[in-house]
Amino acid sequence: MDGSGSAVVLVYPAGVSSNHRSPGTVQHMGFVPEDWVVPEPLSGLGFRLEPLGPEHNERDHDAWMSSIEHIHSTPGFDQPDSTWPVPMTLDRNLDDLTRHRSDFEERKGFTYSILDDDDDVVGCLYIYPSESSDHDAAVSSWVRADRAELDRQVWTAVGDWLRRAWPFETPDYAARPDS
Repeated sequence: MDGSGSAVVLVYPAGVSSNHRSPGTVQHMGFVPEDWVVPEPLSGLGFRLEPLGPEHNERDHDAWMSSIEHIHSTPGFDQPDSTWPVPMTLDRNLDDLTRHRSDFEERKGFTYSILDDDDDVVGCLYIYPSESSDHDAAVSSWVRADRAELDRQVWTAVGDWLRRAWPFETPDYAARPDS
């Protein structure tokens, strides 16, 4: 808020903020309350969440590069104007993970690796400001093609976690079809 009660919105020029996996390039000031404490990541459900960062680069890159078509069919990534995923180098992925870590530290957005019990990256979760005035957060997640059976379980657990532990009233998290 800018003192007048209006939300302050910064729009980054093209090329400044990658549209890799974030829902968009619009960043809202005060995405979460300053005094709000980020909740402990989910764990113990056959997967666990860990804040995404450069240490996940090779495993993250392998997970999504092996699953591009599958991710494009995942709710939230299945839009014709979706700009991700597209093939990229490991170095470009590292840049993207570094940006996500910075967003997390600055509380502009929260991106998590979804890890299995063997510490393999099986997917990713993104929580960013929504570009829509109908929602206060845009949430999306994907799992790699060879772990597709986890998608609904991740979606259900994350949805419950968002309602229980996050300060959002109207998050947008694309529903999964009934099995």
